[in-house]
Amino acid sequence: MRLLDPIRPSKIVCVGRNYREHAAELGNKMPDEPLLFLKAPSAIIYSGDEIVLPSASQQVEHEGELGVVIGRVARNIASGEDPLSYVLGYTCVNDVTARDLQRKDVQFTRGKSFDTFCPVGPWIETDIDPGNVTVETRLNGELKQKGNTADMAFSVAFLIRYISEIMTLYPGDLIATGTPAGVSRMKPGDIVEVEVAGIGVLRNQVVSADH
Repeated sequence: MRLLDPIRPSKIVCVGRNYREHAAELGNKMPDEPLLFLKAPSAIIYSGDEIVLPSASQQVEHEGELGVVIGRVARNIASGEDPLSYVLGYTCVNDVTARDLQRKDVQFTRGKSFDTFCPVGPWIETDIDPGNVTVETRLNGELKQKGNTADMAFSVAFLIRYISEIMTLYPGDLIATGTPAGVSRMKPGDIVEVEVAGIGVLRNQVVSADH
């Protein structure tokens, strides 16, 4: 385990529809290849910080995920190399999403990138098996999401290799690997907790923009 220094990634690469049940609950088909999108690095906050609901959205939802922090430059990883050797460690991520804006815009940039929409933490864990950990999200103590990374359509190793063939990954870059089923709307005053087994609990309070 390593205490989480403030992460300042050059990019946050997110994976959509990586759990079949989550794709189904939103009425989407599973992609044949990883569905990638970028989230603005300025969205990052840490455990204990507040998630601010923007006035532009009426449906902001939590998405608990396993986060992967890159430890060294990865570009076109060779077939004989282990993609996991490029990982510094793992953390919890809440890929906060303005669902109504995501549907309206079709593409994901606005709905995913408001300030405070990427809680990360509480620290980086270096010793877990990313292929078999439980991911849970609780809203005001009520379990909303529960999945296991073993159920992901595309594994962490596959994703790192795949992404490295598209864009160079730099130390500190963050990959959000997708969310299980059970996303739900958050409202002011809510407490949302994302827990990944072996890592810890990422905890944030939700507030309105005019609080």
